[in-house]
Amino acid sequence: MFELSGIGGLILLALDIYALVSIVSSNASTGKKVLWSLAVIVFPLLGFIIWLLFGPRGSARHA
Repeated sequence: MFELSGIGGLILLALDIYALVSIVSSNASTGKKVLWSLAVIVFPLLGFIIWLLFGPRGSARHA
């Protein structure tokens, strides 16, 4: 079984906080922001990876 603790858990927490800040500051609709935020909160590692690949970016993104 895979377990994150110690420094790995701290790194994942920092990455998830970065993702949440980026999601909130993106130009996405409110509904999409809520769904992405829930994905990152409920599934920290998997949610972060999926957000990194497909999620909304900061306000600099135009699409």
